[in-house]
Amino acid sequence: MVSYMNVLLYGVGGLVVAGMALLVAFQEKLVYVPVLPGLSKAYAITPSRLRLTYEDIWLTSSDGVRLHAWFIKLFPNCRGPTILFFQENAGSILFSMLLNALTTVLDIAHRLEMVRIMLQQLQCNVFMLSYRGYGASDGYPSQHGITKDAQAALDHLCQRSDIDTSRIVVFGRSLGGAVGAVLTKNNPDKVAALILENTFTSILDMAGVLLPFLKWFIGGSSSKGKILNFLVRSPWSTIDVVGQIKQPILFLSGLQDEMVPPSHMQMLYAKAATRNNRCLFVEFPTGMHMDTWLAGGDQYWRTIQQFLEQHAPVKKEVESSQNENGNNSFFSCCFSPLG
Repeated sequence: MVSYMNVLLYGVGGLVVAGMALLVAFQEKLVYVPVLPGLSKAYAITPSRLRLTYEDIWLTSSDGVRLHAWFIKLFPNCRGPTILFFQENAGSILFSMLLNALTTVLDIAHRLEMVRIMLQQLQCNVFMLSYRGYGASDGYPSQHGITKDAQAALDHLCQRSDIDTSRIVVFGRSLGGAVGAVLTKNNPDKVAALILENTFTSILDMAGVLLPFLKWFIGGSSSKGKILNFLVRSPWSTIDVVGQIKQPILFLSGLQDEMVPPSHMQMLYAKAATRNNRCLFVEFPTGMHMDTWLAGGDQYWRTIQQFLEQHAPVKKEVESSQNENGNNSFFSCCFSPLG
């Protein structure tokens, strides 16, 4: 009996040690999945394939990394809301390449189709950034670096004269929600509002979801969590960030999410709403991790449009100027209600 218990204890100990070694040595490769193994980083298509008007944008982060982005506009002079969109991983969250990657991967064609519909439904512009190490961007991903990338994208938009910089809204899905939450918290005067979709509470908690034996050692707040949290270099603790955001937040939750438990979105909302009375939580019963926008149909787009109308409205002086100049057709195109 003693011998059996010793074997069991050694086995459990070995499993923990192996998990720790894997986490320390390879965590960036496990957290960030710019492209699935065997596939190319090169863009399969560009927005022009979908007949979208866009600019190729090249930025430099504050630490000197060269970044690529697409700025996709409804039409050249549209001054509707500008959505700064932060993407999910190629195959979604931590260790996703081990878990049904082929069924959860959202390739660039699928994402661009979503953006095409977004432009039509919301009458907006969309800025899509490739994080360092993703797409055509240089460098290697890390939480510290991607935070700098997001700031570079926002700073670029704020310097543009062809958009209404008072109507910049950050939209983050999955990993992108963690990125967007940090950016929104850090820029209360530059970001009008935040939209979070199917976002996790933290990478620490996701480690326990995807590798259950780790939940005993990793999870919770990055500062007050479990014993091995200090080993995680990219904790992306969104649960610690949302409570500090002052801007309005829209939470979009797909209840069939197969990657991030919907309870994570509920916890994020609960944390934010205790300090921010401009939070809205909307559930989509058939929405999965990558297709909530598709499963949600008209309700999905109408929810976002109403949120934008309330929290990123057109300036009255702009509306007055448009009417005085006789450009009602332009104005109605840019700010018409959802049909």
